[in-house]
Amino acid sequence: MTRIPLPKTIDDAPIAARPALEAVKASLGSVPNLFRLTANSPAALSGYLELSGALGKGELPAATRERIALAVAERNGCDYCLSAHSYIGKAMAKLDEAEIAANRRGGSTDPKADAAVRFAVRLVEARGGVSEADVEAVRRAGYSDAQLVEIVAHVALNTLTNYLNEAFGTPIDFPVVSRSAA
Repeated sequence: MTRIPLPKTIDDAPIAARPALEAVKASLGSVPNLFRLTANSPAALSGYLELSGALGKGELPAATRERIALAVAERNGCDYCLSAHSYIGKAMAKLDEAEIAANRRGGSTDPKADAAVRFAVRLVEARGGVSEADVEAVRRAGYSDAQLVEIVAHVALNTLTNYLNEAFGTPIDFPVVSRSAA
């Protein structure tokens, strides 16, 4: 049960959020609960979708974006996002079970992606206060300055959805994956 209303249909959402929800439905074939919950604030829904769309056109590969989402969701304890990104990681980014498990542990089986995921985890753990050595490790792995900025932006975007889901108890509408025991 959510702590704030979860519009059952697009027509139940605030009028200003309906076009964005229609676009989500056209893109995904359905409107996942995260989007319906976020629609309580048309401004927040628009901001999330705009940043997500812009980052989707960035330099980081889709698989690396999913790896980051999994690592951040695990660190932030968001079962909704773990469930969603495990599903998306398998179905769309073609990540296998071993890779998803590595991502949830804060790394990757791919050496270059490992640096990005470790940096993302360090960002979460240090609340952004990473060291020069942390930045240099990602650079040495072959990431550009643009990609470094995008990693930070993906951590922020995923933290937003993690916090929305955890704060308001978004019902999971993907195959359920739960946070690992610490």
